[in-house]
Amino acid sequence: MKGNIEERAVTLAQYIIENRTTVRAAAQKFGISKSTVHKDLSERLPKFNRALYDQVKAVLDVNKAQRHIRGGMATRKKYKGI
Repeated sequence: MKGNIEERAVTLAQYIIENRTTVRAAAQKFGISKSTVHKDLSERLPKFNRALYDQVKAVLDVNKAQRHIRGGMATRKKYKGI
């Protein structure tokens, strides 16, 4: 997924919005690092597409609010052997 950075940022944002997924899942899907996904969405995208940035920011804020719950569930699964 090399090439045009703006195009990559838009593609990542659309994927996250459509699938309501996390930065980590998007990074895995596109075969790039989560740091690259985060940088594309938080720093590069607002410079050229503010409306799309606002939409993806809303999804990422929900993910951040639920992060502690997901971590607790993963720990529970680990120790329960599920």
